[in-house]
This record gives sequence, structure tokens and C-alpha cells, in this order.
Amino acid sequence: MEAARESKDLADHARQVSERGRARMREVERETSRHVERRLAEAQKDADEFVKRERQAAEADAAEQQREVQEEVESEIEEAQRDAEESQRGAQELVEDATEKLAEARRLAEEAAEAARAAAEEANRQAQQLANEAEQQASDAEARVKATERLGNDLVATAKQTARKLRDKTNGGLKSYSKPELVELAASIGINAPTNMTKPELVGAITKASRNR
Repeated sequence: MEAARESKDLADHARQVSERGRARMREVERETSRHVERRLAEAQKDADEFVKRERQAAEADAAEQQREVQEEVESEIEEAQRDAEESQRGAQELVEDATEKLAEARRLAEEAAEAARAAAEEANRQAQQLANEAEQQASDAEARVKATERLGNDLVATAKQTARKLRDKTNGGLKSYSKPELVELAASIGINAPTNMTKPELVGAITKASRNR
């Protein structure tokens, strides 16, 4: 009986120990569950804060990078616009310069054409004048030739006449001429400078020329 009571007590004690153990396990489970949930909540909070900080840092980095890229793009756009404006101004200046040069070239061409027309007209006038002068000179030359022929014929006739006079007269006959008559006779037969000769010199020159003829 004692043993049975002791066994019963032990069994009760074991049951109580078991119940306390199960109760403790349930408490530990509840405590560990709360701890896990608390740590998870803390971890979630830390994670949320980390994600928030990382998001803020990433957004700040992205904003900075966007700002830098935007500034770079704006700078490139401004530079491109300046280049385009300078190129446009240069093109406009080239167009204006080309227009001025074209107008100058047209003016020079018109002046050259006018000068060419004037030169052609002047050349034509001069050619016509030269042709007229040549024709006049030819006419004058022909007249001079005819006059020379007539003069030659007159000289020949005079020489023949003089020769006949000389044949009809002796030296004494020439001496009977006056000096003006002898000068005229000497000039008619081609004696040079008869006016500078004396009367005897004229008689001798005429006689000699007549003999030569």
C-alpha cells in the first residue's frame, strides 16, 4: 500500500511535472513566437527603413544623375544652337556677299558689253575712215601719178623744145639771153640751183647738159 501510494504520488508528481512542463512549453512557445514576431517586426521595420533609405539614396543618385545629364544635354543643345546660329549667320553673309558679287559681275558684264559695243563701233568707224582715207589716198596717188605723167610729158616736151632751141642757137646765141631767161631754161632741163650761178656758168651748164642729152 505504501509502495502503491508512493507510486501514486510519484505518478501524480510526474503528471504534475508533465503538466508544468507542457505548460512551460506552451509558455516558451508563446514567448518564442512573440520573440520571433517581434524580431520579424523589427527586421521588417529595419528592412523598411533600409529600403526607404536605399530608395531615397537611389532616388537622390538618380536625380543627381538626371540633373547632370540634363545640364549636359542643355549645354549640348545650347552649343548646337549657337553653332546653328553662327552657321546661319555665315550662310546669310555668304548669300549677301554672293548677291553683291553677282550684281557687281552683272554690272561689269554690262559695262564690258557696252565697252565692246563702243569698241566695235569705234573700230568700224575707224575702219570706215581708214577705208575712206585709203580710197582718198589711192585717188590722190592716182592723181599724182597722172600729174607726174603730165609733168614728165611736159618736161620731155620742154626738153625737146629746149633742145631745138639749143640746136638753133650757137654759144653766142645763149650769151644773148638774159640771166632770168637762162635761169628759166636751166631749170627746165633739170640743172640744180640755177639761181646761184653766174651768167657764164649758166651758159656752160646749159651747153654741157644739152650735149649730154
